[in-house]
Amino acid sequence: MIIQKYYEDLSVLHKNTLPNRAYYIPASERLEDPVWGREASARFMLLSGEWKFRYFSSIYDVQEEFFREGYDTGAFDTVKVPGVWQNYGYDCHQYTNTRYPFPMDPPYVPHENPCGEYVRTFTYHRDEKAPRVYLNFEGVDSCLYVWMNGSFIGYSQVSHSTSEFDVTESLKEGENTLCVLVLKWCDGSYLEDQDKFRMSGIFRDVYLLRRPQEGIFDYFVKAQPAQDLKGGRLEISFRYLNSPVAVKASLFDREGALAAEASVEADTAVETEEAVEGKAVMTLERARLWNAEEPYLYTLVLETENEVITDQVGFREIHAKDGVLYINGVKVKFHGTNRHDSDPVTGFTISPMQLMKDLKVMKEHNINAIRTSHYPNAPWAYQLYDRLGFYVIDEADNESHGTGDIYTTEKVWEARAVHWGDAIADNPAFTEATVDRTQRCVERDKNRPSVVIWSMGNECAYGCTFEAALKWAKEFDSTRLLHYEGARYAPREDCDYSNLDVHSRMYPSLEEIHEYFKEDGNLPYVMCEYCHAMGNGPGDLEDYFQVIQQYEGSCGGFIWEWCDHAIEMGRTVTGKKMYAYGGDHQEYPHDGNFCMDGLVYPDRRPHTGLKEFKNVHRPARVVSLRGREDSRQELIIHNYMDFVNLKDYLTLGYEVTCDGVVVEKGVVTDQELLDIPAHEERAVPIAFTVPEGGKCFLKVSYYLKEASEILAAGFLLGFEETALENSSSENQRVKEIFAKGQGSAEFEVRESDRSIRVSTPEFCYVYNKLTGVFDSMVYGNQSLLERPMEYNIWRAPTDNDRRIRLEWEKAQYNRTNARAYETRLEVRADQVRIETTLSICAVYFQRILNVSACWIIRPDGAVDISIHGEKDPVFPFLPRFGLRLFLPKSMDRVSYCGIGPEESYIDKRWAGWHGLFETNVKALHEDYIKPQENGSHHDCDFVTVGNDKAALTIAGKRTFAFNASVYTQEELTGKAHNYQLEEAPYTVLCVDYRQSGIGSASCGPDLSEEYRLIGENMDFEVRMKPECR
Repeated sequence: MIIQKYYEDLSVLHKNTLPNRAYYIPASERLEDPVWGREASARFMLLSGEWKFRYFSSIYDVQEEFFREGYDTGAFDTVKVPGVWQNYGYDCHQYTNTRYPFPMDPPYVPHENPCGEYVRTFTYHRDEKAPRVYLNFEGVDSCLYVWMNGSFIGYSQVSHSTSEFDVTESLKEGENTLCVLVLKWCDGSYLEDQDKFRMSGIFRDVYLLRRPQEGIFDYFVKAQPAQDLKGGRLEISFRYLNSPVAVKASLFDREGALAAEASVEADTAVETEEAVEGKAVMTLERARLWNAEEPYLYTLVLETENEVITDQVGFREIHAKDGVLYINGVKVKFHGTNRHDSDPVTGFTISPMQLMKDLKVMKEHNINAIRTSHYPNAPWAYQLYDRLGFYVIDEADNESHGTGDIYTTEKVWEARAVHWGDAIADNPAFTEATVDRTQRCVERDKNRPSVVIWSMGNECAYGCTFEAALKWAKEFDSTRLLHYEGARYAPREDCDYSNLDVHSRMYPSLEEIHEYFKEDGNLPYVMCEYCHAMGNGPGDLEDYFQVIQQYEGSCGGFIWEWCDHAIEMGRTVTGKKMYAYGGDHQEYPHDGNFCMDGLVYPDRRPHTGLKEFKNVHRPARVVSLRGREDSRQELIIHNYMDFVNLKDYLTLGYEVTCDGVVVEKGVVTDQELLDIPAHEERAVPIAFTVPEGGKCFLKVSYYLKEASEILAAGFLLGFEETALENSSSENQRVKEIFAKGQGSAEFEVRESDRSIRVSTPEFCYVYNKLTGVFDSMVYGNQSLLERPMEYNIWRAPTDNDRRIRLEWEKAQYNRTNARAYETRLEVRADQVRIETTLSICAVYFQRILNVSACWIIRPDGAVDISIHGEKDPVFPFLPRFGLRLFLPKSMDRVSYCGIGPEESYIDKRWAGWHGLFETNVKALHEDYIKPQENGSHHDCDFVTVGNDKAALTIAGKRTFAFNASVYTQEELTGKAHNYQLEEAPYTVLCVDYRQSGIGSASCGPDLSEEYRLIGENMDFEVRMKPECR
């Protein structure tokens, strides 16, 4: 073997790396934009680009010392750095959630350890003012060995952290050769068992920094508001490259004016055990504070004789008191998301432009916080968080989840969890590695105002390693709070929790949150993960919002998670994009589509769940509507922002709808009426008229007042509806539909043992006495059914149905049939009445549902349907209950009055509003990558499906739900990927009494009982009205 086995030696985490330090880019002069302009620095030399590369499936196959000077790389391939080699066709993609992709035998990894040889040549010229050169790797998975011009430079690990080496003595004037050997696995991989695709290589930037012989090596900025929150104190602690130097520190405001300055002389430095340190202090009488709503940044310029460092500073403080979290003295709520580095093409490699795309979509959807799950992001990412305004939980690159998946005879999770941390979290052999990961995160990002909480890692259980990491972090940085959710999985009773500042939970039920505040409440309560956003979901965002607002000690949470993880695999012959998830590369182990759990698709198109999140977290809410004596109305508006006054942030418009049609509009023209400070409410007068008849709503919309860096003025921030009272709140179109059909007709009725045929010159309907539904319906010579109707209790399981699905399929809800027992026929001049008693049942099981159905055929061809259903309580709750119709495929135009235009369900309906919508059947389909139930619309008064010749309208005096699709529920159930779906030869129309809610049980609590379709006393009444066009 050509290398030392550092990669499975816990005593060697790094070799020859420089000490940890804050991220900055040195320059010879002030950088105008330290975020985007780092390449403008003459002291910064980017080595990213095309590299020579050779892949080996085993480290034991690497026999030649490719790092020797003059080695012939002619047989090497060329790849782009940064990047991951799996995306270049080497090795194999693998997705696993918690299980290690190798035997759990720390610190040892498989002998057949894949690796890649990287070679980069570059030209270097010495700078007399900056003769020292530091080589930086911002991210390499999993470990790296480095050589420069044939000389061994060092070794490092911790994939998502910066490794810096001094290469001054190895560089030469002119052409140089950098060689890097990267291994897929190392002992650090046991601490990088995050829920992700496993990818390898140099996935973040590589660069050289030219440094002076003497200068600043590191600095720690503490920008704290004064006690009165008006002034500010800026303290900067310095560590030097070698010897102390004079430093001039200047602070400039956003307009470029000098706000404060200080000088540090070399002879004022103090020698400590670790380094020689200096300190500068600046005081501002008036300081603009930083928060996520108003991310005000100052520019800090640090000048030494031969170097200038430009950084940005935000004044803010965070603390917890009496179980409540405060930022700048204000009680703050996080409405955040967990964010992985993930792209379907570039994998772990994320550019600033890619991140900006993410952040823009987040801002568009009212996200104010990010948890860097479960590792630090690229160092420049935090500068964007500072600038755009996000609160950040910065998480160390540490997850040893797989130690909980060992074989054991224990069946109960609580008993198994006691031993979860035995191998690593409570193993002293891993203390140094655990603390190292915390230090590399904290030291690098310590100057970023967006970082308000340090997190020790994720799902590792607890023990001595984390006690040590928390102790170090608390002693090093007292200006931030400390977090670690895994502390609840303690191996012993005497564990030390004294350095934890928040009580963190994943996926708690609403009841658990209530219980915490009833029994404890001593620490701020944060949900580091909640409302699992997998597929069609989450469906309980509003419920969690209400609980978060109920308790001051609840500081909000972070949705799991931001994006679907997938690998782009090209397109089908029809042009449809194909995405791969776990198992699609025949890997073992894998966790299927559990990586498809984001608020956005892999290409960053928003899921409907993200749109739901946006409106749940709108900046303001109408808490009530009340009349005034002058016949005007007053909106009682609550400001849910934490810092800004609504008059400075948004404008307000409103509209009145009647039966889905806008009948009146208005705007609040006087911004002073919106003078509502954060967390307060006020009455805002508006004038409108409520129509006497019809179902009426007031829709209030909030728009961004002034453009921000990434959002345009007038951008819609959210909306809400309030039902309006009038003398007749019945939908007038529905009223009209039910008023028709009177009179008489000469019905021709033929009855056999199997069927009842009812016809007039206008229509002919055939009713199946054995199943209790119509087999065929012809109206005006147009066939309305391509196959018989069905009673329907099944839906294509959503990802959030993944647990209850097992019970549904055990109960054979997906294999049901209707069985009629008795049918009674009554023929009158004004109607034909058919009544059937029947059941819904499956093979070898007892009856699931007892049903009484009444079908009244009117002279004009309308059919009144009245269905009563009672489920046997021994069976699980129902996915849905209703009818399924198979209409001609040409009937593909849809209009409906209900909640739209986004899909909506009983617990997932806040992204839409009541309106009159027109669309086509294909557009109603929400194309989840793993097919599932989608596209339903809740609380509808009527729906019409038709073409140029015919239409069928379903209307109800009580609202119902419908779903129109080009796919059957069987097709959606059976296919693993959306690109495999085949359209049905008909339009499938489901008309539902109700569906069960969506929830977030894919990784969270079971669906709340209030959203379950229990199946008791289900009374479903609609009118079916065909027409010719």
